[in-house]
Amino acid sequence: MSLIAELKQRKLVQWMLAYATGAWLLLQVIGLIGAQFNWAPGVMRGITIAAGVGFFVALLLAWYHGERGAQKVSGTELLLLAMLLAIGAGLLWKFAPGQPAVTTAAAVPVAAQPAAPAEAPPAPAASQKSIAVLAFVDLSSTKDQEYFSDGIAEEILNALAQVKGLKVAGRTSAFSFKGRNVDLREIGKALGVANILEGSVRKQGDKVRITAQLIQTSDGSHLWSKTFDGELSDVFELQEKIARSITDQLQVVLEGEQKSRLVPIATSSTEAYALYLRATAIFDRRDGPRMAESVQQLQQAIALDPNYARAYSRLAAVSWVQPIFTGSDPAMAFQQSRAHAHRATELDPRLAEPWAVLGLAASAESGAGMLQAREYFDKALLLEPDDVTSNFWYGLTLIRSGYTQAGVARIEHALAVDPLVPNVMRWRGVIHLRAGETDRAEPYLKRAYASGLAIAARELSEIAVLRGDASAARPLWTEGSAALLVRTPPGFDEAVAAALFGSSTADRQRGLAAIDAYVAAKPVNIASVIPLWIAQLGEGARALEVERTLVKTDNSDFMAYLFSASGKWVRALPEFPGYLVAKGFPALWDRYGAPDVCRKAASGAYACD
Repeated sequence: MSLIAELKQRKLVQWMLAYATGAWLLLQVIGLIGAQFNWAPGVMRGITIAAGVGFFVALLLAWYHGERGAQKVSGTELLLLAMLLAIGAGLLWKFAPGQPAVTTAAAVPVAAQPAAPAEAPPAPAASQKSIAVLAFVDLSSTKDQEYFSDGIAEEILNALAQVKGLKVAGRTSAFSFKGRNVDLREIGKALGVANILEGSVRKQGDKVRITAQLIQTSDGSHLWSKTFDGELSDVFELQEKIARSITDQLQVVLEGEQKSRLVPIATSSTEAYALYLRATAIFDRRDGPRMAESVQQLQQAIALDPNYARAYSRLAAVSWVQPIFTGSDPAMAFQQSRAHAHRATELDPRLAEPWAVLGLAASAESGAGMLQAREYFDKALLLEPDDVTSNFWYGLTLIRSGYTQAGVARIEHALAVDPLVPNVMRWRGVIHLRAGETDRAEPYLKRAYASGLAIAARELSEIAVLRGDASAARPLWTEGSAALLVRTPPGFDEAVAAALFGSSTADRQRGLAAIDAYVAAKPVNIASVIPLWIAQLGEGARALEVERTLVKTDNSDFMAYLFSASGKWVRALPEFPGYLVAKGFPALWDRYGAPDVCRKAASGAYACD
């Protein structure tokens, strides 16, 4: 019998048409159901492949059990049929359109394997009531008014950040795109906002022109654009008009005093305001060599307007950080910082910054000072819960007193508000590193270093050692430590670097001798990182003594180490309980509970693991 006659007799053509028609109708129905219930693409793809495999099964069944149903299928034939179907289904799944080839984990280096699923869910769409205020462009003919254009943008940003229901990207993150030719839609994605305010400032004499435009990041369309002209004395009114135009455009509901005023009139002196902006530009960049200049500018601003609360507040903050960069007497600087902060709160109790400065100042004191610090920081965050500086400083204060988890929560909140602040990124990496989580620490530290924060190279040097690359570690450490070693004797950094990264006992002894000589000279402002290096060189008891008796500025580096997994061996030393008592930690822990790695014994003393 011919093949055609055989196909007709077994009615294979009818079977083929009937199956194809039925399968097509079934796929249409399933497609509608899948769309309705949002089935994953893989489900629909699997059903389609199954239907294709079923087509061949139908043909085989028709061949054996069609019109001549007397044919029987043997066990061997069934086994061969099952194997063929399995192989065919596997090939279809692998090579079907849209399916990636299967790669085993063993074929991919460990470092290259993604930590998250390959098909991570897309980021949620940004709320329409969200905005980033980019740094305004300085269009002045002399190009020397950048501090002024930055200040205008920052004032508007700060005013909008106080509006309930409006998400505003943090200053550092928004200003990080300054001078970069980045598509606004990409900026919107990076900052998680639906709108962007960009603008320019032209200042000539007493005349000011501000051009601002509100842009929708989804498609780059302009929602609003306008030019504002006025005198320098009108600068707060110009900022008010811009801020109010934005809230009107975004249809944000204003509450309380915001109904009548968004941008406060900080001072009646335009000259004092200009000085404040100049000093703030230095402070924001942590421009160490110019910190003294920043202090002088703020003092001049206060002389022009003795009631300028924000100038007092910023002077308090600058005075606090100045000894870290300049080597000035910490005791004098901190006394002035407290005085300026108290004056700022008297003039304007609604400012969060001076309360945070008072918290820092109090935390530097033993015993009752640490208790008072918590109260000051709570006050600051009550006024401005999303203030990045207050959250960050409070986080470090908690970490310094053993409450690492609570401190990390504050730091992570600061990063949620402003994710690209270099020193906040660095500190999140430091805490991971001290906990032994090197792989989680490295991305934070690298981002901080790439943003221009040289000090992050210090921790990157530690990671380089852990990775077995000692040759890369030493130059990184030298770069990261340079700003802290400007007041140390010649050759000090080389001796300490050799001790930390060398392999000989002689190197270690020379490094410790250099540190001992430096400490014995009793500098007015000892580098606060010295106790950490002493501990890393194996002298735990000596590190505790130096920190307790000599360090007068920020001791966060050592304290974060001390209360972490890295410092467990120091906590096991017989000198540690006495150190805790001398620092006044028990009183703090009695009030707020035992810290993460300690517990209170029946005797009333604290034992730390």
